[in-house]
Amino acid sequence: MLFKGSARQMQTNMSNFGERISLPDSWQRKSLGILRDGRDLVLHAPTGAGKTYVFEQLIESGWKGRAVYTVPTRALANDKFREWKKRGWSVGLATGDLRYQVDSKVVVATLETQRAGMLRGEGPDLFVVDEYQLLGDQQRGPSYEITLAMAPSNVQLLLMSGSVANPADVAEWLESHDRSVELVTEFVRPVPLDEVFAETLLKRPFRGRKVRGHWPRLVTGALSAGMGPVLIFAPRRKAAEELAKQLAIELPETESLELTADQKKIAGKELSGLLKKRIAYHHSGLDYQSRAGVVEPLAKTGQLQVVIATTGLGAGVNFSMRSILVTDREYRMDDGLFLLRPDELLQMFGRAGRRGLDDRGFVIVAPKQARLGDGRPLKLKRSSTLDWPAILRVMSYAIDRGDDHLEAARGLAHRLFSEESVRLGLRDSINKIAMRADQTSPEENVVVEESDRNQVVEMRNSSGLWERRGGRCQAPLGEAFALCRGQWMQALSLPNTLDKVKIGNPCRFGDKKNPIYGRELPLGVYEKESSGKLVTLTKSFHKQLRKTIAQEYPKLKKKFSRKTWNRNGLEKVFHDFFPSLTMGGEVDEFIDRGGVLRVRLRYENATVLGWKDARGKILLNPPLRKTIRIFESPFIEKKQSEDLESLSALYPAEVWSKLGLIDPDGIPTQRGLIFSFFSRGEGLAVAVALEDSSYPIEELVYDLANLRAGHRFRAYAKTESRIALLCREAFGFNNCPGYLKNGLPVEYGDGANEALRHWEETLSNHSQFTEDLSTGDMERVSIEWKSLLSLIAQSPKLDFERWQSLQKTARVLVGENLGSDELPKLPDLPFRQQERYQSSNKDIFRAN
Repeated sequence: MLFKGSARQMQTNMSNFGERISLPDSWQRKSLGILRDGRDLVLHAPTGAGKTYVFEQLIESGWKGRAVYTVPTRALANDKFREWKKRGWSVGLATGDLRYQVDSKVVVATLETQRAGMLRGEGPDLFVVDEYQLLGDQQRGPSYEITLAMAPSNVQLLLMSGSVANPADVAEWLESHDRSVELVTEFVRPVPLDEVFAETLLKRPFRGRKVRGHWPRLVTGALSAGMGPVLIFAPRRKAAEELAKQLAIELPETESLELTADQKKIAGKELSGLLKKRIAYHHSGLDYQSRAGVVEPLAKTGQLQVVIATTGLGAGVNFSMRSILVTDREYRMDDGLFLLRPDELLQMFGRAGRRGLDDRGFVIVAPKQARLGDGRPLKLKRSSTLDWPAILRVMSYAIDRGDDHLEAARGLAHRLFSEESVRLGLRDSINKIAMRADQTSPEENVVVEESDRNQVVEMRNSSGLWERRGGRCQAPLGEAFALCRGQWMQALSLPNTLDKVKIGNPCRFGDKKNPIYGRELPLGVYEKESSGKLVTLTKSFHKQLRKTIAQEYPKLKKKFSRKTWNRNGLEKVFHDFFPSLTMGGEVDEFIDRGGVLRVRLRYENATVLGWKDARGKILLNPPLRKTIRIFESPFIEKKQSEDLESLSALYPAEVWSKLGLIDPDGIPTQRGLIFSFFSRGEGLAVAVALEDSSYPIEELVYDLANLRAGHRFRAYAKTESRIALLCREAFGFNNCPGYLKNGLPVEYGDGANEALRHWEETLSNHSQFTEDLSTGDMERVSIEWKSLLSLIAQSPKLDFERWQSLQKTARVLVGENLGSDELPKLPDLPFRQQERYQSSNKDIFRAN
């Protein structure tokens, strides 16, 4: 049997005795020859044709050297690692969060983990890029591009894909770097694909009870036609899970899948029930053990009849499937809806039909959905984004060597994947900066006293930006925010908010995680011989009560002059007076403690004076500053280059200058150096956070979890984190494609820091899990956080105390040696689960 990169092509199956010899195809033999000669290879062949087999044969034929095999996702890296480990290979794993036996002969890795080494001129003997079409990806493309552009000449390259329309352009680009490059293309699928219309399958008759529902009837028709197993792509997690449950109810019974005790324990009751019926859903919300330890192994061996996967994850997993069904071309990512690209459809269709198992594969076409011809290769071109951090790092290395840092940056720009030279604008931008500095008159540096009428008062708003302060307004205290350690928090979540309420003592409502503070006031003492029926008011409360009654209710003065009251009905008697007595407190409950009657008061509806900012939030005592009011003529056209909101119109070097990444000589600043250690916009956030000396490292290190969290953790966010406020203060609401979105890193999402701080509680409280948030998301954000910490710990040392402190804290959290001695253990498949399932009940899907 042969899966892409997983099973041996050269195998034996006895014909009379069940054995047959299958040899490599001609294009595979040609590819092996090129690699053995030490030349670079760009290999184009359809999905499932056996591209990875070329690499496997190279390693198993006694090739000498060290190889790094890169894949797009951690899931695929783990899959390849475990597969090759079972073969007895010397293999390691590097995925950002994990470094396991990285000195092995073969290391499976995500590409970004190898980028820093290539920038230093270090690399393996053979560098493999599987699915190199990511070179054109808007987000990850710059890292792929810079890694290949900076690959040392002694590093042999192997690029593989089945969905690139112009592989010759890629080979030509590599040749322009004075490399010896060969292109091998194969366009014939070893397992042909047929298109089958849903209407045909829906009309197939079969024995058994009536099947209800469009998708169950369609899948039943496919299975009855011998087209199983079927891989179904659904647009969302919830849709995948609901369809799996519907199929489990409606599909005719088949031979039950016998699970091991470990598989049942890992999968849980719901998923185990589906698996027994040979049905499963598969998406990133599943925890790692369930996904990689149960569903994927069973799907790869063909034990499952139907798998429903989300489009994002399912397209990259090598399932053993005969047929593919795409239910919807539209899918959700973060907060947006997108359509599957033709090359993505091509990869999905390529999962149908496994070499060595199937004579043909099938693409089932649902009404108004994608057809086989809609899947086409992508014409690859570089993304519109540059790898800014890598360019700044190259400039820094040049300065350390005593070379011209501007020429080093230009040299790198000329190596990028583009027909035209990529302009950085370094010389032009530096000249502009110098001209502005020269044109500044000495008088402009003199502090001039301005009249009060030309000064305006600004306040720092809830986004961390300065805005002109308006007049005070009244609002409920429960809607107000107060500043605490650089973050705007709900005012009543802070114990000192009610310090000006001079009666009673602080008390807390709710748990420690979500506190709301109020006041607790002693009202009176129970008379000893009254059996709890009489209460004598305390001196302080009685005095305050009489004073309030005299001022606001003089006609009731005589009635409320007495000190002893019947306990029964006392809540009703005093209820309406408490807001006046306690500066707005409202009764929550009366409680007895130690012979003393007490009242607990809430202040959410108490009226407070605050300032409303541009986002509509009421702020208590915001930081203030005075600035000089500038009068601009409406008849003078504002230059676009002077407007920070128009960064996309500037040369990269001009943007770097405005973001504080380079100085007037084009030399990377401290902020620029820290940014250069990262590959995405999170470097900007880390740099500005470290510049605030009042931001505790112990707090910052957890806030880093937000930088790659995405949108799924918003429910945990009480307010924007401090790191977000600092980003907005430094970068406003600017957009820099690939780096900043509204002033924040592109993948930023609030709430992950709080979820991580309460990790165990979050995992155990499944009531907080929704369609958008589940156990797999918790695992993912933890992995991304640890990846960032590992990156920080491994980065170069700077003469900057806070950076060194952050590195030290990161090493404590991820381990001093940054490696792992063991990997998560996954259950072994018993022998009965290691071959594709063939239904033994022929009557179930037999047509009349």
